[in-house]
Amino acid sequence: MISMKTRKAVAFLITVLITVLALSGCGNSGTAESANAHKTGSMKLDYATQFSVDYYENDVTLIKIGDGLEYWLVPSDSDMPGWLNGEMLGDGTVISRPASKIYMAASSGLDLINAMDGLDAVKMTSTKASDWAIPEIRELVESDTIHYVGKYSAPDFETLVTEEIDLAVESTMIYHSPQIKEQIEELGIPVLVERSSYENDPLGRLEWIKLYGLLLGHESEADAYFDNAVSLVKGVDTDSISKKPSVAFFSVNSNGSVVVRKPGDYVTRMIEMAGGEYALDAIEVGEEDDNALSTMNIQMEAFYEMAVDSDIIIYNSAIESGLNNMDDLIDLSPQFEDFKAVKSGDVWCTNKSMFQKTTGAAGMIVEMNRIFAGAEDDEGMEYFHKLK
Repeated sequence: MISMKTRKAVAFLITVLITVLALSGCGNSGTAESANAHKTGSMKLDYATQFSVDYYENDVTLIKIGDGLEYWLVPSDSDMPGWLNGEMLGDGTVISRPASKIYMAASSGLDLINAMDGLDAVKMTSTKASDWAIPEIRELVESDTIHYVGKYSAPDFETLVTEEIDLAVESTMIYHSPQIKEQIEELGIPVLVERSSYENDPLGRLEWIKLYGLLLGHESEADAYFDNAVSLVKGVDTDSISKKPSVAFFSVNSNGSVVVRKPGDYVTRMIEMAGGEYALDAIEVGEEDDNALSTMNIQMEAFYEMAVDSDIIIYNSAIESGLNNMDDLIDLSPQFEDFKAVKSGDVWCTNKSMFQKTTGAAGMIVEMNRIFAGAEDDEGMEYFHKLK
């Protein structure tokens, strides 16, 4: 049965829609600026570029994401301020804050919420237990504390309603199934589409913890976690590395093609911040690869030419099956036997949690720095292991 809170939210959204349609005929632009809004300040962001936050009177907050998406956060325990009318609202979505019953279809955000002890507010996920590499989250999904409600493209709508979900958070993958977003919104559930994966700076991705802290009312915890991570990265000693090692980061898919990072993406930035140089920095991105994905496929011959003399190679097991030893690498292609890093024994492999653990950016950079400085083994490492 739908709660009174949900019914009120639906009624309010219908009222807003009618108001917006009426005002659109009068030539109003429907932006906060055009309505002479009572702005009181903005959130300080040092690295993130894909969202911004402005503060207004009556404890109302405006979040802007990507190319024009707007979300108005309004305290759930107060009345809607009169100035937040149709003209002010524009095409923005209203969200009651703090959110307490969240459907998280954006898996990367769940780790950020976990870092600030906010998992109590997450009730549903679109990632099944067996696909979680983060133990504490996998256990919550296995025990049904966080319900798996189907893939993001086919969620259980009835459960979303009966559990009285008050916010759905989607990644941009939802644009492949836009009708799903529309159906969730028709149920009176606001949908926030986050773009943390579009951040090229690893600390920019991590800074999205501030947005989740705002949504859940955990601002101080989010700020503290982020500030500590930044301190860890700033403490990385790249000066101790006499010569920057060239580093190839890759995986091999089932077709035998090599999956590499595009130059300038957040993994290549981590390599640079840790004191290394990305070995494939000169790779050309063709028209077929000019998309939002941070990876691209190249043939083994091309990879061999660019990476054979790399000082260090890191195999990405977060995408393809992991490697247990050097023989597993050679089995992928005998050409690896010619690689400088294979001959010197400087071959590493990521652990499965690397890409789900958004909060691990600082730790990954610290561990990469250890590797680049000549670590003999992986003792104490969480994100990488050495192949032998």
